Amino acid sequence: MLENRETSYFSSDHQSMIREMVRDFAQKNILPHVMEWDEEQIFPRELFGQMGALGLMGVLVPEHYGGAGLGYHEYVDVIVEIARVCGGIGLSLAAHNSLCTGHLLAFGNEEQKARWLPKLASGEWIGAWGLTEANTGSDALNMLTTAVLEGDHYVINGTKNWITHGKSGDIAVVMARTGNKGESGGISAFMIEKGTPGFTHGKKENKLGMRASETTELILDNIRVPKSNLLGLEGEGFKQAMKVLDGGRISIAALALGIAKGALDAAITYSQQRHQFGQPIANFQAISFKIADMATEVEAAELLIQRAAEWKNKGIPVTKASAMAKYYASEVAVKVATEAVQIFGGYGYTKDFPVEKFYRDAKLCTIGEGTSEIQKMVISREVLRAGKSD
Repeated sequence: MLENRETSYFSSDHQSMIREMVRDFAQKNILPHVMEWDEEQIFPRELFGQMGALGLMGVLVPEHYGGAGLGYHEYVDVIVEIARVCGGIGLSLAAHNSLCTGHLLAFGNEEQKARWLPKLASGEWIGAWGLTEANTGSDALNMLTTAVLEGDHYVINGTKNWITHGKSGDIAVVMARTGNKGESGGISAFMIEKGTPGFTHGKKENKLGMRASETTELILDNIRVPKSNLLGLEGEGFKQAMKVLDGGRISIAALALGIAKGALDAAITYSQQRHQFGQPIANFQAISFKIADMATEVEAAELLIQRAAEWKNKGIPVTKASAMAKYYASEVAVKVATEAVQIFGGYGYTKDFPVEKFYRDAKLCTIGEGTSEIQKMVISREVLRAGKSD
């Protein structure tokens, strides 16, 4: 049973109620199924409808579009509490909220928002987001997917990969090249609904971790998309995507923090229950010092994340802050999960205890939505541009 060992920073009674509600939901509706979903790579579609009824599928969406109308502190808390139980479900919830829904919310016109946001915020529809391709990865400006205007429609051809909800998603934001390769003004963003002829999915990835979160290819074979589905202006897609990723990095940082907290919770409980040489192993300095390091780094990660969330709420640019939060929190998640396995010893290497799953899930946080190396590039660029520290 998870315990509320901490209170969140920048917290309020309202946030505490949200955390307790999400924690209770995760305990009752996710925890009993965690290993089944992981082992069999089941994406529990019905669960997301249940989360939609609680407002978790549209945390940041204004109430007049059917969302919860909350801010980034509450959003971080939601992702943390879900990921504390299952990283895969946390990843899918984060991708839906911050990428597809977040992109539409930030750059859609009023007609587009009114048309699609209520379905996404309620969980009736699940969203996907397509930027990455097999041969581009971080080099998104050289994507091969193209969109050619023919009359009142764009004809789009290409393949995207590593797409969360590529199979089960009802709608996707897809970036495609409408100009020259390598030009930031040569990419546009489109809303594409499931059922559009030629819009299909490819293979489902067999992943190390996050196995309850569906990841597939997206295939766009000569599909025709109305001009009215273009988000913003032609050529703005790459700039839009980079701004979306600034917020998305807060999501992945929160995901990493939840995984780290889950692993730390398990390690604390086990170290107090496991006896060796006539006493709990928590009494041994070798173990207690590990716990001290883990707890300190988790709290440091949380402070970075909450600072980024605060700036996001206030409309302050968060490129550096979100990159720092994502970089640090994801590396901390890997370290804390690794130490948790070590504290459990041989039992930590088995699927009878939760830490091996935290260990597998954590690694994705250092890769998805920009690797740790990319985050270092972003951070150093921003620091050097400013010519000083904050």
